[in-house]
Amino acid sequence: MAPKAESACPYHQTATVDASPAAKCPFNHGKKQLVEATTNGDWWPNQIDLRHLSQDPSSARPSSVPHPTSSTVSSKLSSPREATTYKSKFESIDLRQLRRDVHAAITTSNPAWPADYGTYAPLMVRLAWHSAGTYRVFDGRGGGNSGNIRLAPLNSWPDNANLDKARNVVLWPVKKKYGSKLSWADLIILAGNVAIESMMGEDFESVEPLWFGGGRVDAFAPETDVYWGIEKEWLQDERHGDAGGELEEPLSADQMGLIYVNPEGPGGNPDIQASGRHILSTFGRMGMNARETVALIAGGHTFGKAHGAAPDSHVGPEPEGAPIENLGMGWKSDYGSGKGKDTITSGLEGAWTAHPDRWDHGFFTNLYRYDWEQTKSPAGAIQWTPTDESIERNGGLDAATAVVDAHVDGLKHLPIMFTSDLALRYDPVMGPISEEYHAYHDIFTEEWKRAWYKLCHRDMGPKSRHLGPYVPKEDMRWQDPIPEPSSAIDVDDVANLKATVLKAIDESKASVSDLVKAAWASASTYRCTDHRGGANGGRVRLEPQTNWVANDPSSLAKVVTLLEGIQADFNSKSSRQVSFADLVVLAGGVAVEHAAKKAGSEVTVPFVPGRTDASQDATDVQSFNKALKPSVDGFRNYNESSDRPEHDLFDRAHLLSLSAPETVALVGGLRVLNANSDSMQVGVLTERPGVLDASFFENILDLSTDWAATGDGKLYLGTRADGGRPWVASRVDLAMASNSQLRAISEVYASDDGKDAFVQDFVDAFAKVMNLDRFDLLA
Repeated sequence: MAPKAESACPYHQTATVDASPAAKCPFNHGKKQLVEATTNGDWWPNQIDLRHLSQDPSSARPSSVPHPTSSTVSSKLSSPREATTYKSKFESIDLRQLRRDVHAAITTSNPAWPADYGTYAPLMVRLAWHSAGTYRVFDGRGGGNSGNIRLAPLNSWPDNANLDKARNVVLWPVKKKYGSKLSWADLIILAGNVAIESMMGEDFESVEPLWFGGGRVDAFAPETDVYWGIEKEWLQDERHGDAGGELEEPLSADQMGLIYVNPEGPGGNPDIQASGRHILSTFGRMGMNARETVALIAGGHTFGKAHGAAPDSHVGPEPEGAPIENLGMGWKSDYGSGKGKDTITSGLEGAWTAHPDRWDHGFFTNLYRYDWEQTKSPAGAIQWTPTDESIERNGGLDAATAVVDAHVDGLKHLPIMFTSDLALRYDPVMGPISEEYHAYHDIFTEEWKRAWYKLCHRDMGPKSRHLGPYVPKEDMRWQDPIPEPSSAIDVDDVANLKATVLKAIDESKASVSDLVKAAWASASTYRCTDHRGGANGGRVRLEPQTNWVANDPSSLAKVVTLLEGIQADFNSKSSRQVSFADLVVLAGGVAVEHAAKKAGSEVTVPFVPGRTDASQDATDVQSFNKALKPSVDGFRNYNESSDRPEHDLFDRAHLLSLSAPETVALVGGLRVLNANSDSMQVGVLTERPGVLDASFFENILDLSTDWAATGDGKLYLGTRADGGRPWVASRVDLAMASNSQLRAISEVYASDDGKDAFVQDFVDAFAKVMNLDRFDLLA
């Protein structure tokens, strides 16, 4: 038996422990663990994950840098938040000088990573594209608005190989100079613009700047809420299912670690027609139509080249897997010099146009001039080069070998195409568009610029959030435009309108439930990921929102009719005009105040007028249905098909910038206000619906109620010990008592001294949601 030794471990209660190696204390006493510790999620994989409601805490950021969620509005609407700090810093920059600094950086080759063709402009286009190009419409996640390409996993995706050089070699001196005045997120997109401008004319200073809006705020930790796929290895594809079917939602990229599609063809199979289908699917999922898709691909491949000097067996690990002495730089190559002409990136090798450092019509000229045959790059990747017959038909080998070398003067090459490029010519949808662009270069140029702006700003929200002098005056439909505010109502007007709404409640023209549901339906479409949705614009009265099942169309129609009548009457008598958007939020607040008063609480729901009404013509019905239409909303107990609505609740809460306590308070309050999406009263655990009290929490925590699942397992019947009518609840409702963290919050509100706190917390959270898209309040 091993000898006994005195224990120095404070985590054990016994005085002695077995000193044998097998019995040593398992606690990590200051030693670095190379294996990640087991987490609660490992022990209980079905546990509700609340971590992304508090991701990237302020304590993890330099004090001078605003928090990413500062683009939302304070729940108490008391003062502007940190976003104003970045706005004022950004607006202090001389943007003309900044553009000159970026231009100097990208046109000066650095031996640490020699520039192709003497300019980093094509590399900057790729950096900006790959930063913005992760955006997807389904949840608004991805995109370049947080500079997340600096962080894992995006900084180490195979498709982003060697973009670390673009940031750390080329752009770092510019970022260093401007510091906190300029986010990486803004710099990366602006560098892409300056790069394009530098290739569009002989004199950079004379080129009209492309459209650009600043205002992106950097993240300083990986975004834990973003689902990138289930694959465990780079470039795997389980997202299409075993049969290669439809791409899994909400993903847009075709394979793990790609931005869009595999350029060699789906899964590396050089099937041009299949590639076309995948391109349209993927670009459609990032909000691009077919014309924009063709313009982006052709425009992007007008610049620069692909790099595949040798097999990728020469390439070392990505930044996150690289040795510590690499200082965060990845993809170190031992082939030749490892850079310049010896660069290995995608494995494909070559350029599309004769002059890859300038904007011209070369891509379409070559695409249609030649017929193409399959070949392989030096790295073994599948690509295409002109056939001998088409070369002879177009002047012979000397004429075809016109692509200048990126590093060797006088050396020329044949143009190349990817499988995905050929899809632009042969796909039945994209082919006619490509033919038009081939015939009309001016149209192609204009639509490329517009598609580029959309690509880089799709996740930036409405134009009112964009900073700087290069913001377009034109309203883009994809930005969900709303009119500028004019003469807002004043304090007396608000008081009179509130009295009118109260009278309507008293006369049973609309109930507390109806008004709260309408306000929630209007505001809760907001997404902090791309700043779409929200109450401003009053689109809840328009198609498609007015007929969304989640919005209880019959109840909503009654409220719309009532409020439009109040709006018309008020506006006919006053020089100041009230918008429907303001009125639906105000009426919801009045209903909450009325319900609180019934419970004995005097509260005021903060309200700031200034919203305006969008038109039906300025509303992209298809996009709203695809992107913002709720299929699950645990706040309203709405569930089309999910078998885990309690998990989906917190995804929705994150999109609404809510904390866990705010989420719990809203669920409990909306339940007792009977604000479900229908009249089934699921989770309305109160004998007094329409009264804002803590009944929901008291009853969900009552262990004398016996809960049992119904037939489909989505609803639960609660048999009460007091013989009262059985409760009906959803999985969302039961989660407030079954999950330990949510139960801890629920217990606070159910306690005898927590009821007033609940009412105030609900009011604060409700007001926060109502004002999430009031970006004007941050100015």
